[in-house]
Amino acid sequence: MKQWVVLFRKEWIEMVRNFKLIWMPLIFILLGLLQPITSYYLPTILESAGDLPEGAVIDIPLPSSEEVIIQTLGQYSQIGVLILALAFMGIIAGERNSGVAGMVLVKPVSYTNYITAKWLSATLVGLLSYFLGMLAAWYYTILLIGEIVFADFMSGTIVYGIWLLFLITLTVLFSSFFKSGGLVAFFTIVCAIALSAVTALAKKWMLWSPANLSNYANSIILTGNTGEHFILVLITSIVLILIFLLLSIQLFQRKELTE
Repeated sequence: MKQWVVLFRKEWIEMVRNFKLIWMPLIFILLGLLQPITSYYLPTILESAGDLPEGAVIDIPLPSSEEVIIQTLGQYSQIGVLILALAFMGIIAGERNSGVAGMVLVKPVSYTNYITAKWLSATLVGLLSYFLGMLAAWYYTILLIGEIVFADFMSGTIVYGIWLLFLITLTVLFSSFFKSGGLVAFFTIVCAIALSAVTALAKKWMLWSPANLSNYANSIILTGNTGEHFILVLITSIVLILIFLLLSIQLFQRKELTE
């Protein structure tokens, strides 16, 4: 346990040194602020843009608070996933290339401790940034648009957070296999897009897919209900996260022992 704590502390210090604890929350907060502010001021922005016929009236209905929050999740589904993949693509691959991993593992360091310390540090930074962004979106949505049921908002936020946790774990898995950070980010993003696309196109056969978590998050925020098969998706997602974590340890160990 003491060894794991030392490794985790090392990862946390590294996050501080490369400013991930600053720039990642700032980007997610900015994305969270963007949607409610844009939704509220869109008519004014269009009027200020000019080039409108004389006497033209811009009448854009204000979206509901729930719709604004769902649109914010849509931003995280695109830009947020990209940020997470780029931020953590080198979490293991980078240390293998620089030789740091070899220096650490020369000592009697457990591969399990090494990988899980990195995974947990990435999870904490990634999900903390996401939750801060969602809280910023919630506050400005209430301020500019209207009230929203906080319990439904938090439930939907947590459900979507599990989807992001799945993707962070997938990034760690690819980082334990590839030495190129670019390949890690590429395969993470491609897998996220492919899984979401296949889930949308083959709903009948993909009821178990973790990509459904985003739909359940939207449903909770809009109606307060998850709908059918939510427990199946939740259990499948947690099981896959654990499997990916175990695979990360096995793949990394094999790579290190054969190189």
